[in-house]
Amino acid sequence: MKVRRFSAAAAAAVVALGLAACGDSGGGESGSGGGGFKVGIKFDQPGLGLKEGSDYTGLDVDVAKYVAKELGHAEGDIQFVQAPSAQRETLIETGQVNMVVATYSITDARKEKISFAGPYFIAGQDLLVRSDETAITGPDTLEGKKLCSVTGSTSAQKVKEKVPGVNLQEFATYSECVAALASGAIDALTTDDTILAGYAAQDQYKGKLKVVGQPFSEERYGVGLKKGDTAQCQKITDAINKMVTSGEWQKIVDANLGPAGYKPGAGNPPTPDACA
Repeated sequence: MKVRRFSAAAAAAVVALGLAACGDSGGGESGSGGGGFKVGIKFDQPGLGLKEGSDYTGLDVDVAKYVAKELGHAEGDIQFVQAPSAQRETLIETGQVNMVVATYSITDARKEKISFAGPYFIAGQDLLVRSDETAITGPDTLEGKKLCSVTGSTSAQKVKEKVPGVNLQEFATYSECVAALASGAIDALTTDDTILAGYAAQDQYKGKLKVVGQPFSEERYGVGLKKGDTAQCQKITDAINKMVTSGEWQKIVDANLGPAGYKPGAGNPPTPDACA
């Protein structure tokens, strides 16, 4: 497997798109393949789901390709569709995608609208700060600080509950939050540690940003699909199990997150058990 690198090219791609890459303020932009099997992914998350021209890379992308193959779809039949956090359920409910693989945390609230297969990865919520930041060491030090997260994400909701005094600013995309953090407009960004590690590893941010390294949640990434499609859900869960037991899961993780120095935390590799 080709090792994914958080390269200058990837960095330039994000910068060139104004750090609100690929029309992130809206969903539905798509590309790649003949469109026979539509998969929602993120377009602006290095190491997880990144679009550079017509090329798609990242852990979510490789998981989606593996699952799709197990479901009988050739890679050339996959059409990747942009799935911003706030629009993932809508894309599934309206049939604009067949499944979503986009750092999609399995939650009870979301399961009221869609079904999940998985998990295929377990991450933890953390904080990204500037490298010279010493005052912010965890969520309990965010009182009065300007914190950024993305509209529709579980990260934003958890911080609101945990630190009522935080000045939370919700943007459309994480790349917008990273740009604001680097410029000094905000004090910290919160989301899953996998996402934060990808941004910190980009060439233009190396030495400028750092992950605090004190995760304070467990995020179980699942594959989202239409509510009640139990047959498809079970097939996807079986595919994830095969990916883990065959060793392909570890290869995918090493290829996409290894270059950032990220080490999967507790619970990985996961035991897929969700199909509801």
